[in-house]
Amino acid sequence: MEEDKKAQFKWIFYRLTVQLNIIVLLVAVSIIAFFIQVIPYRIPIIFIMLAIALVLAIDFSRRYKETKAWLDIHADKKDKDKDVNGGNGVTGVHVTEDER
Repeated sequence: MEEDKKAQFKWIFYRLTVQLNIIVLLVAVSIIAFFIQVIPYRIPIIFIMLAIALVLAIDFSRRYKETKAWLDIHADKKDKDKDVNGGNGVTGVHVTEDER
């Protein structure tokens, strides 16, 4: 992969990571708020946080698929050939279909 494409992927990956962390934090805070805080608007605040998390999760899913397709297009052939086993996590060792 070219250096400019690597830098572009780095920022795309960074954005997806931050977005996923925000989703996890919103869900976690809403669960904690459900059990701990006793304020009059507790339930609407929880629903708002979960709604924001849902919208972000939908956007995250769409952007993840776009990034995956972009990476498949811009990845070098030599990067794809590093794993000769079709993605089973073992590199450099040839495993036949019968051994899987």
